[in-house]
Amino acid sequence: MPDLLWDDVRNFLDPDLMGALPDVSVAGTSVEDWQALFDLVQSSGWAWEYSEGGVGALPPAVEVLTRPADAETVDLRVWPVPGVLAIFWPMVAEEIDFDVDLRELQGQEGVDVLCRFLTVVGRRLGKPVVMTAEGDYGNPVLGFDPTADRVVLMADPQLIQLI
Repeated sequence: MPDLLWDDVRNFLDPDLMGALPDVSVAGTSVEDWQALFDLVQSSGWAWEYSEGGVGALPPAVEVLTRPADAETVDLRVWPVPGVLAIFWPMVAEEIDFDVDLRELQGQEGVDVLCRFLTVVGRRLGKPVVMTAEGDYGNPVLGFDPTADRVVLMADPQLIQLI
């Protein structure tokens, strides 16, 4: 049985209501958590691309997170399935931030892909993974709950209002 049903979460996956790129994050992380994420990406079989002024090899997390403040922005693009992209932004050790494109996550299949991805990341890190509307930090709508070991609703989808 799926973690969440499309009919229950369609508002949370509506790009017009949530913004096309909602914010997904894992709080309370460390360099070791980022390294665990990098290891997961490299061992998962997912397609991925690391970019730091051009596409290159994925360095150790400690190197990425200790770059000078004026260094180029880096991103780690991950395709957990073809056609679905998550973009990780390794800027600080204390939080893992990434975006998903809601236009790629429509219907029950999209919900299932999102739930599987959040679950794999959350299980690897042993931490909650929460999604908020684009730019609406602090108000999670859904996410992986490590205690429940599944993706759960964190807000009422019927109460979401246009951003």
